[in-house]
Amino acid sequence: MLQTWYENWITQWESSLCFRSTDRVVRPFEWGMEWTEKWPVSAGSKKDPEQYFRELNASILASPEEFFSYEKPEEFRLEGDWLRFRTPLESPHPSNNLVHAMWCPAEKPKGKAVVVLPHWNSALPQHVGLAKGIAKFGISALRLSLPYHDFRMPAELHRADYAVSSNVGRTLDATRQAVADIRACVDWLIEQGYSEIGIVGTSLGSCYAFLASTFDPRIKVNVYNHCSSYVADVVWTGLSTIHVKKGFEEHLDRDRLRDLWGAISPMNYLRHYAEHQHKKNLFIYTKYDTTFLPEFSRQIVGAIADHKIPHKVVELPCGHYTMGESPFKFMDGYQIINFLKRNL
Repeated sequence: MLQTWYENWITQWESSLCFRSTDRVVRPFEWGMEWTEKWPVSAGSKKDPEQYFRELNASILASPEEFFSYEKPEEFRLEGDWLRFRTPLESPHPSNNLVHAMWCPAEKPKGKAVVVLPHWNSALPQHVGLAKGIAKFGISALRLSLPYHDFRMPAELHRADYAVSSNVGRTLDATRQAVADIRACVDWLIEQGYSEIGIVGTSLGSCYAFLASTFDPRIKVNVYNHCSSYVADVVWTGLSTIHVKKGFEEHLDRDRLRDLWGAISPMNYLRHYAEHQHKKNLFIYTKYDTTFLPEFSRQIVGAIADHKIPHKVVELPCGHYTMGESPFKFMDGYQIINFLKRNL
């Protein structure tokens, strides 16, 4: 009875936090094939868009290092607390092509730094507190603004809809860009003399972090704050992505979308990830999550164990949104910082 009461309380709290945002827009379904034109992989005929994206994902999964490749930016500028550089993989939106990352250096840096990746639709100053908290414990932190977020948001948007949307190609491209931006941040940290690099990703940032770390051995310590298996499963079942699902559901089902977004789903890269046995990994998920359903979190954690990848798992007694509220945010922060301190 107590368990049922508690779960109902958390679920109602989750719902109220989720739907306090009233500016979600159901956008029209689009294949977005034009987004694939500059990619270093190819597929067959574009006459059948679904088959084209199916083949394209198969090509990416066959040689993912090529898809997630990038060139180091020619110039980094540290302006006060802000690191700025041109994204290695530009989009058609000028505002999105200038990367911004808030720099929170430790008072006495010891060659250790982490890249902090916020959640989807995060806005400043969210996650800055986490970055500064990490810095207080002697680990410098770089809080990255994700593609289409914060300063990078095109003028026509009120939310970061272009990062995850019912446009198949654009969502793939935004993820590819995010991975390149993260790795460019690592380039800059190494230039500054940091040799021990970690990453902390939350929600969508967790997905981006996993992909970046998969193909960048320089990232040694990883914290996945909310974790899940397939991007399509989250979009199709999550409370916060109902409006995205509505854009899809007359055109695709979950299984078909899973194939079309296979190239950006962590579950498909476990074999590659397992090659990095030196990495230390913390997976945090919540017992009553209505956005990243716990079954999907347990699925990726189980697969990590099957691949004998070193890891630690923490389950918090809250949900996706309530993790950001007291007292759960302090529980979460403790787990993150403690893991970084012990392993970086």
